[in-house]
Amino acid sequence: MEQSKRKQLLKLIESDCRLSMEEYAVMLGEDEVIVSAEIKRMEEEKIICGYRALIDWDKVEDDWIEALVEVQTIPKGEEGYREIAERVRKFPEVKSFFFVSGGFDFILLLQGRNIKEISKFISTNLASIPDVSGTQTHFLLDKYKEWGIDMYQDDSDPRIQVSP
Repeated sequence: MEQSKRKQLLKLIESDCRLSMEEYAVMLGEDEVIVSAEIKRMEEEKIICGYRALIDWDKVEDDWIEALVEVQTIPKGEEGYREIAERVRKFPEVKSFFFVSGGFDFILLLQGRNIKEISKFISTNLASIPDVSGTQTHFLLDKYKEWGIDMYQDDSDPRIQVSP
């Protein structure tokens, strides 16, 4: 499959991974067998790393909180960052984990049942790592947009209703 169609396919999968192979093929003007083989190849190469649904857990769970945690470390070069990443990314509370530039070295998205649980995780599991020199926690209060999806999308018709 040519590069431009491959990118188109990835964008289609990213926006809606529930479509069938036939639907992707029609949208790309390709044969279904070619599209299926290309997706399988990209999965094997870890270009496609997984499939997810975006769920608004606030509408389902009462005991639910998320926090962004900035983590500052003692500089030890690339290998030092990798060692910290190996330890931190394995915790199930860590939902996303990024190495970043700026005043902090890492940003984590944590999920827990309450502020106390998040706080305990930080003090027990992050602060106890010898090369972690500081953290700063930001609790998420509301989500307006996530992964390009408007969480407050208004589907109502703004036109004034006129009756005959």
